[in-house]
Amino acid sequence: MANIVVFGAGGTAGSRIAAEAVERGHRVTAAVRRPEATSYLAPGVRTVTGDATSPRSVRELAEEADVFVVAIGGGERELWRDAARALVDTLCELPDPPRVIHVGGGATLLTPKGTPYLDEPDFPEEYRDAALGQAEALAVYRSSADGVTWTYVSPPPLEFHPGERTGHYRTGTDHPVADDQGRSVLTYEDLAVAIVDEIENPRFANARFTAAY
Repeated sequence: MANIVVFGAGGTAGSRIAAEAVERGHRVTAAVRRPEATSYLAPGVRTVTGDATSPRSVRELAEEADVFVVAIGGGERELWRDAARALVDTLCELPDPPRVIHVGGGATLLTPKGTPYLDEPDFPEEYRDAALGQAEALAVYRSSADGVTWTYVSPPPLEFHPGERTGHYRTGTDHPVADDQGRSVLTYEDLAVAIVDEIENPRFANARFTAAY
């Protein structure tokens, strides 16, 4: 059993990750900015006020946490970079910091040409700021000092949506996992499965992974 703090547990990804973790018997704390607006979270999830961009909040919540899951969204481009920086800078000062699992963007995955999807000329402009923010967060983790253990998780770049929990998926690293038709597809529910699997059986310490069917 792990003590898991989920930042952004009120969101589409975070709420499913919290539900998957508590269903498996982990102790889950939802760290959100407005606890009063999260009555829909799974039974057994404890809710507290928390902010991944706040060093003070990170330090306080780290005291009893084994793992931080960062599933924040809906902010400006700087949000993801600032959260990664606050986490890395704060946790590296602690004697036994929790591991960080950051739910990042699929647009940072690489095309067959070896360039990020967010650099493609037809990449949707309305998603560019978020994609750039997630790319900056990944760069923060990759340049972090020893002492902080992190994992960055990228869903598929295009076909990622709520749906069925199958419990099945395949993993990759910097390129999307594709089926025989070249499609990379995953539900939020199975992303949650992949993340809790990584918590229970770590395979991607200080690395990025992606998952799809």
